[in-house]
Formats: sequence, structure tokens, C-alpha cells
Amino acid sequence: MSDPEKGKVVSLSGQPIYHHDEPAPFAPPQGEEFIEEISEHIERHLGAISTVFHEVISDTVHIDVHIVPPNQDFAGVRLITSGMSDLPMAVPEGLEGLRFAELMLTLPADWKLDQESFEDETWYWPVRLLKTLARLPHKHDTWLGFGHTVPNGDPEEPYAPGVPFTGAIILPPVTTPPAFSHLSIPDAKDIQFYSVVPLYPEEMALKLRKGSDELLDRFDRHGVNDAISLDRRNVAKKRIWPFG
Repeated sequence: MSDPEKGKVVSLSGQPIYHHDEPAPFAPPQGEEFIEEISEHIERHLGAISTVFHEVISDTVHIDVHIVPPNQDFAGVRLITSGMSDLPMAVPEGLEGLRFAELMLTLPADWKLDQESFEDETWYWPVRLLKTLARLPHKHDTWLGFGHTVPNGDPEEPYAPGVPFTGAIILPPVTTPPAFSHLSIPDAKDIQFYSVVPLYPEEMALKLRKGSDELLDRFDRHGVNDAISLDRRNVAKKRIWPFG
């Protein structure tokens, strides 16, 4: 948002929470200026792109989603955006190197990605989440970076029926080769690649109450990474073992 103090609330952890009620003034959709460089970067570090979901109608920026299927180096499916980095984000002073970003989301190998399945939000919600987050900085004159959390609505609600997650956190990609996280395009821009990790409502509350470090420490202790599993452990809840 143009006024960094407008609409700001401070959580119990001392971290700001921004409410984006009004979008920034409308701007015509931007074309994907560096889609070839981004595609080459993805294939160099993650594997061959099997499909690109191209947008027909775009708002503010043109967001496409590149699909990298399972391969010999990784058993999951990667979804990576291109187009978010066409416009700079409104980063705070001193963080100009983080103005450009793209997002990645990692799904189980058997996730349905065909057009018919996408008629069911149960399968489509990860794509919708990526597109929504990729537009958010440009529609609301703000930015996304390490440790930022975004709830799904206010009040937050599951992304789809049967999905336990109600928000997401932005983190570095930890299941990719290290070089994937950054693309430098000479005389143009540096692009950061982040992972989108969906959160249970209790995990979102934990992060806002105690900060990102506490949440990430629990992720580490319980082996949670950036690959999505709908039945993964909720690290904000204590596991109760039955007696007997």
C-alpha cells in the first residue's frame, strides 16, 4: 500500500499485519517480458516443463503457471509462476534487491492437473492460490517476501472443501537446488523465487503470535518442508497419544 502505516495492525509477535481492503488504481495487464529466461531457468534447475497454463484474461499482470512433472531428481510436481516479476513490488527502503519475485508450489506426484479435474476446486485451488498471491503485491501496492503470511479471506476459510489449509506462508524453496532461488537477468532485473507453503489455521495463529522463527523451528523438528501434503502434521498442535 502506498502509505505503509495505513491499515497496519501489529501482532503479538511484534510483526505487522496488513489488511488490503482497497486495491491500488487499476493498471492495464502487463505482458510477460522475460518468460523465455524464466522458462530456461526452471528447466535448468528443476527439469523439463510439460505444460504451461496460459491466462486468457489477465488483471494487472499476466500470470502463467509452468508445470514440471516428477522426474529422476524429484518425485513431486512443481507449479511455478511467470509474470509476477514483470512489475516491481513496493518493497521497503533498503530492500530494492527484492523487488521482483516469482512463486513456486510443490504438489504430490498424483495430483490431477487435467482440464476436466480443474472444474473441481479440490484440484484447482493450488493454481488459484498461486495466481492470487502473484497478483496481490501489484493490486495492493505492497510486497511478498520471506516469512510473509496471507490468510484465505477475512475471516480465513479453507481453500476448497476438504482442504485443511486456510492461509499460506512465503518461504525460500528448500526442496530445489540452491541455484533455483535466484535468477539474474543482466542489465534488467534480479528475480527471487519463493515457495508457497499452505498453513493450518493454528499454524497461522502461531506465526502471528510468536513469529516466523517459532513456526519454522517446528517445521524443522517435524520434517515439514515446502512439498504439500494434505495430511501432514499440524505443528501448532500437540499430538495426543492414546493409552492402551
